Amino acid sequence: MLTNKIIRERDLKHIWHPCSQMKDYETLPFIPIKSAKGEYLYDFDGNQYLDAISSWWVNIFGHSNSYINEKIKEQLETLEHIIFAGFTHESAVKLAERLVKLTPPKLEKVFFADNGSSAIEIALKMSFQYYKNKGEVRNVFISLENSYHGETLGALAVGDVSLYKEIYNEILIKTFQALSPALVGEEDALASMENLFKEHEGKIASVVIEPLVQCAGGMAMYDASYITKLRALCDKYGVFLIADEIAVGFGRTGTMFACESANVTPDFMCLSKGITGGYLPLSCVLTTDDIYQAFYCDYNEGKSFLDSHSYTGNALACAAANATLDIFENESIIEKNRSKIEFLSCELKKFKELENVKEVRQRGMIAAVELKGYNPEQRIGLEIYKYALKNEVLLRPLGNVVYFMPAYTISDEQMRLMTDVAYRGIKRLF
Repeated sequence: MLTNKIIRERDLKHIWHPCSQMKDYETLPFIPIKSAKGEYLYDFDGNQYLDAISSWWVNIFGHSNSYINEKIKEQLETLEHIIFAGFTHESAVKLAERLVKLTPPKLEKVFFADNGSSAIEIALKMSFQYYKNKGEVRNVFISLENSYHGETLGALAVGDVSLYKEIYNEILIKTFQALSPALVGEEDALASMENLFKEHEGKIASVVIEPLVQCAGGMAMYDASYITKLRALCDKYGVFLIADEIAVGFGRTGTMFACESANVTPDFMCLSKGITGGYLPLSCVLTTDDIYQAFYCDYNEGKSFLDSHSYTGNALACAAANATLDIFENESIIEKNRSKIEFLSCELKKFKELENVKEVRQRGMIAAVELKGYNPEQRIGLEIYKYALKNEVLLRPLGNVVYFMPAYTISDEQMRLMTDVAYRGIKRLF
């Protein structure tokens, strides 16, 4: 009979886990999961854990969703995967058509990849090559301080979370970071951006932002008005705007896509994570027909966009994505989430009573409680993580920030459990 202990021992012989110091597992054993259903994970020893972070923000309709299961099985019976160069299939075509209708106007072309970092790389390369195809070399990229866009080298370069980036500084492309509206006033942030536009005018390919919420940057949040004004600045200086909606897209901030709240259309929109309901790796970059036309030519002109991924447009992933969009459409998820957002907002009020809480933040189905009075060496987040697991809840704080990003299928009772456990875990620290 398999147990947590047996699976751990087998795992540690060969597996190197992500975002981990493997030595930690000597004193804090990881949890082998046997099965998952709805909002709960179940280990081999019969314990259950409420997944309050939707497993790195992807399982937006819970685990083992019966409808998504069914649609993947249907796809599996006809086509599992096919090379996407020179071939296509109905699931990808259908998904592209639906994404174009759902996203802001003028985003008419869809380029598929298989993870969020790859989507960022594609948008960066496209923005650079667009100008190269027109005879310009624009090799400057701008992002916001405290931003995170992935961990491949290009994505790391435009990010600004030192935990991930600093060790690789010597091998990254040079980028510049403007002040973040989540950390300083909006006007100061815009002035910082415009100063960079002026200083590097004619050399900037694109600006990349996480609309509304800098997720890995401690769930720092800012208002939609910044995005509206940034769009105007980009237009004024002829700079492309890349919206990294990988974490905030598909209903996380209260609208289908975060850019909707600013009523703007970016030049590139990167999507992943929730796109397949957390089932399979898939990402895409949506862009405009104007950008697409800059690459459209006879083959020997050398203007083609030659970016390829083995699993581009994977049929099973596309089927999962179409099933996910079906659920949004058939079950009016955005509308239903409004009551959940309000309930979560009420649950957050109790954290404001605690003396060691600096700030409570919320954007839609993302909430964060930032603690004060602790330094990184204390690993306060780890203490809360351990406490929550003992109380059947999976929380994974970002440093001193305890956040909630549950599946949209979570019940009020489960949300109360999630916040109560976090509240007790924080309270017991002082």
